[in-house]
Amino acid sequence: MPPAPVTGFLLDVSARERRQPAAFCERDLTVSDLTTLEQTILTDIAGAADEAALEAVRVAALGKKGSISALLATLGKMAPDERKTQGAAINVAKDKVTQALTARRDILKSAALDARLASETIDVTLPLRDAVAEQGRIHPLSQVMDELTSIFADMGFAIAEGPDIETDDYNFTKLNFPEGHPAREMHDTFFFNPKEDNSRMLLRTHTSPVQVRTMLNQKPPIRVVCPGRTYRIDSDATHTPQFHQVEGLVIDKGSHLGHLKWILHEFCKAFFEVDHINMRFRPSFFPFTEPSLEVDIQCRRDKGEIRFGEGEDWLEILGCGMVHPNVLRACGIDPDVYQGFAWGMGIDRIAMLKYGMSDLRQLFDSDVRWLSHYGFKPLDIPTLAGGLST
Repeated sequence: MPPAPVTGFLLDVSARERRQPAAFCERDLTVSDLTTLEQTILTDIAGAADEAALEAVRVAALGKKGSISALLATLGKMAPDERKTQGAAINVAKDKVTQALTARRDILKSAALDARLASETIDVTLPLRDAVAEQGRIHPLSQVMDELTSIFADMGFAIAEGPDIETDDYNFTKLNFPEGHPAREMHDTFFFNPKEDNSRMLLRTHTSPVQVRTMLNQKPPIRVVCPGRTYRIDSDATHTPQFHQVEGLVIDKGSHLGHLKWILHEFCKAFFEVDHINMRFRPSFFPFTEPSLEVDIQCRRDKGEIRFGEGEDWLEILGCGMVHPNVLRACGIDPDVYQGFAWGMGIDRIAMLKYGMSDLRQLFDSDVRWLSHYGFKPLDIPTLAGGLST
């Protein structure tokens, strides 16, 4: 409890005099009374536990109704000589109390700051949190698509896209798939329910329908690449029901297999970031190309890793060929005037080969830990000049 006003120097007065302060004020204030009051206030100041308690002591001593303020109020009733003597003594006591209050307030503020610092301690030895731009990661498939488009754009190719839901005509018929071909059956293709005219929409099994749409809507010469999602009923460590492909198409009057081989050779060198790479072309069959070829690249398998451009082994990477004349006719292009070539490869497969992923299904697991390991920083945009994957 804060000390009651004036009690410090009324210790030796009677109860009647406490009830009549004006009568007491007319008494002569002795040195002993003032010293006792001063010591009492200084003791209360020293014992204040916090700034709130200290403020209560200040108000009790120096406030409008405080004990020292009451003494100063009596000076007006004193004789001039007495006022001079008593006033000087009271002001000295007031100055001591003010100085004690200031000193104690500084001590309490310092103690409060120390307590706050102790309760709000931050361990500066902890590692800094990554900036927001450093926390996110670009998915490897998105990165590889950006790498592909950078390489082919540098060769003068445009990017073409199309819908995931296609017609049987664009996905099969115009690509020279005969009726009854196994790829048209339910065991390989996701078909929708038949319409009233018995026609059925489907999830495209390759991005070749984008080539069809391009040839129907654009006159030669044509140079496009078509990246996108595709769908087939298949699932294991190297196959998923939904995957990604990129296909390329060139239609011109003088295009030939030599151009195709050069494009694929330059692409593989740029994508796998090697200075030299050997390739071999094997005869194959695809309904939409004639002749058809499968492409292998030289590699070396060592301790679970694949090195391209060296070794004695070969790895199949893509299929290609000259566009079949029936496909050109179906798309309104005269095969006697124009010829072209096309190729296609799995984006997921080449991503696994380049970045050492063992299971295709991990690409679609949405595991943040996996993405943190294999992903790319958002601002690491692939360019041929600055590097694709650095």
